[in-house]
Amino acid sequence: ATASGYSGAATASGYSGAATASGNRGAATASGYSGAATASGDSGAATASGNRGAATASGPNSVAIVTGRRSRARGELGCWIVLTERDRDGVILGMKALEVDGKKVKANTFYTLENGKVVAA
Repeated sequence: ATASGYSGAATASGYSGAATASGNRGAATASGYSGAATASGDSGAATASGNRGAATASGPNSVAIVTGRRSRARGELGCWIVLTERDRDGVILGMKALEVDGKKVKANTFYTLENGKVVAA
């Protein structure tokens, strides 16, 4: 699914689905297993809630959020990523929000949360 207008929304809910929001303040959500969500417009949000999902924030002031087990997120410089770690039963073990600063968190590098630590995926 693709949304390209101002404040557009795209949703993908099937296995390996992809959602892309390219307009300003757009939202892309992928909720299926191994789904991918991308927000490329200014102030966009990409959310992947399925297991092994991926979210990418490439527009200025955007955020990539992953909430599924073994999921990963990445962003361009100045964006934010939010990572979630879950156990096999889906219980949340931890979450972290990080700014892509180019030093501690590199631009265009996928990260995941393992054992409470942020690691490159």
